[in-house]
Amino acid sequence: MPLRRPRIVVTRKLPDVIETRMMELFNARLNLDDHPMSADEIAKAMAEAQVLVPTVTDMIDKKMIAAAGPDLKLIASFGTGVDHVDLDAAKARGITVTNTPGVLTEDTADMTMALLLAAARRLGEGERLVREGAWTGWSPTSMLGTRVGGKRLGIVGMGRIGSALARRARAFGMSIHYHNRRRLHPDVEAEVEATYWESLDQMLAHMDIVSINCPRTPATYHLLSARRLKLLRPHAFIVNTARGNVIDEAAMVQRLMAREIAGAGLDVYEHEPSITPQLLTLDNVVLSPHIGSATLEGRIAMGEKVIVNIKSFVDGHNPPDRVLSTMF
Repeated sequence: MPLRRPRIVVTRKLPDVIETRMMELFNARLNLDDHPMSADEIAKAMAEAQVLVPTVTDMIDKKMIAAAGPDLKLIASFGTGVDHVDLDAAKARGITVTNTPGVLTEDTADMTMALLLAAARRLGEGERLVREGAWTGWSPTSMLGTRVGGKRLGIVGMGRIGSALARRARAFGMSIHYHNRRRLHPDVEAEVEATYWESLDQMLAHMDIVSINCPRTPATYHLLSARRLKLLRPHAFIVNTARGNVIDEAAMVQRLMAREIAGAGLDVYEHEPSITPQLLTLDNVVLSPHIGSATLEGRIAMGEKVIVNIKSFVDGHNPPDRVLSTMF
């Protein structure tokens, strides 16, 4: 890339400190009103920019990449996941794709633990009770929840976030279990006294709480299928801060409505921002608006990674967080 100040287009508003630095370093076009850019707007940006900075909600498919301008050489995504970008199409066009891994681990693990506690202790239901003026005072049998200490937590996906969750849950006295593509090193297992289950089906049938912490890939689509959801015991809870379509949401809703699953804490949804209407009516579900990684510190750290990736690429080096590299 010949220019020292490449033309970059940022699809959403980023923290002020990041936008200021981008303006200093690059010929940047920002999204000051933070409106979600349409597919046509993104396609136009891709026709003009040398670097596109999208977010995980911007779907960049094969058709859009094929129509991109000849100057577009880098898609520096603001986010960890890259399932919103057609990586094969990008590679075919000689476009490098980068992401921002490793900076959201603790924030997402915090949120997962918060949803776990909120679902088990009925915090969403209790908060609504107070706000609606329907709380009549303390009672020995009112709003009885579930103690998390001593319960079995099954973590689906024991990567950075899953491991961080395990450390938190262990401090609450929970028994840690996990299913992963590959078994962890014995030293890592020993740190949190984790039990490995090669069979996801068998693990699900024995857990009190199940947390989804795996990435969205073709292999994890509806990983918790209708069949697997039936393996959960009636007192079990589900927590999901990963991706909505890892769970068959329609099947989960049916089991929650029938009280065949005790409850759920959800930060992500299969068709977000649309939410299955029945979820909004269920008292045994805690809902949050995809804020698992939403801390100022985390967003700034993500933006800094984006800047480093762009600067490295412009300077002729391999970006440190390249998902696929076509340096030439």
